[in-house]
This record gives sequence, C-alpha cells and structure tokens, in this order.
Amino acid sequence: MSIGTFTIRALDPLRDAELLHRWVTDPKAAFWMMQDAKLQDVEREYMRIAAHEHHHAFLGLHDGEPAFLMESYDPRYVELVGLYEPEPGDVGMHFLVAPTDRPIHGFTKAVITAVMDELFADPRTRRVVVEPDVGNKAVHALNEAVGFVPVREIDKPEKRALLSFCTREDFLAARGVAV
Repeated sequence: MSIGTFTIRALDPLRDAELLHRWVTDPKAAFWMMQDAKLQDVEREYMRIAAHEHHHAFLGLHDGEPAFLMESYDPRYVELVGLYEPEPGDVGMHFLVAPTDRPIHGFTKAVITAVMDELFADPRTRRVVVEPDVGNKAVHALNEAVGFVPVREIDKPEKRALLSFCTREDFLAARGVAV
C-alpha cells in the first residue's frame, strides 16, 4: 500500500507562519517546545532561521498538501556546539508531523524516511545527527526504525537530549537496501 507522494520545499516564514503556528502549538507538538508561542513568535523564529547561514527550514508536502516541518542544521554552528565532536558531513535534523484528525498508519515513519532521503540526497551528507528529548519515546522508536543509533544523553539548555547518529549505510540497511 502506497502512502502517497512526499515533496519538500523551502519554508516561507511569513506565508507559512499561520500554518506552523497551528502545528507547533498543538498538544501533540509538546516536544517542539512552542506550546505558548504567539503567531509573531513563530514568524520571528522562522525569520531567524531563514536568515541563518547554518540552519534551514522546509515544508513537507504529502500529495501536494502541507504535512510536516523539516529543519536541517550544521551542528558545528547550531544546536550542538560544544556538546559532541562533529565529523565532516554531519547534518543535524528536526522534523514535526502536522496534527491530524485522520491518522494514516505508517505515515510518520514515511515522513522521517522522506526527510532522511532528502538529507542523504546531498552527497556531502555522511551522517545525520538528532538530539530529541530523552522523554520522547515515540521519536526514539522512529529514529531507530530508520537506522539511528543512540550514543549518549546530553544536557542542552532547554532539555536533556538523546544524541543519536545515522550514517548513510545505517539508513540504507534499515530500509533493507544492500550496502
């Protein structure tokens, strides 16, 4: 059974702000840590990301409709500075699936797979790095399903996080692709 087609486009901080505001303030997005954000806060945050040389935001579409948010960042300059020893080709990643009243079985795994496909489409990407909240067990399971290997817990200013890595080979192996 096909879940549909995923595409990814650059996020427009002003045009997409209302949509993002609904997503990041939804109770299911608690780990995004923007529950109390006002629309202007969301606009400001994504304008900041748009202006940042080492942090990028994208809107993911499912069959042409907005369905998820994806961020990529260079961990040498953003999020993980001083918290681990980055290697050449490391790319940090965040993703958020839009809340829905009509869940599709396997959708979130399909989204993270599309995100990883997008990141590894760049031949310079050797390893994807994530740092989800240690309490976010659902995302830990998803991460492991696509090949992430937990390394250790780290303390970030806003949370205790589980630092995890996924090499291109780990990702392909998790998908059953011979490497």
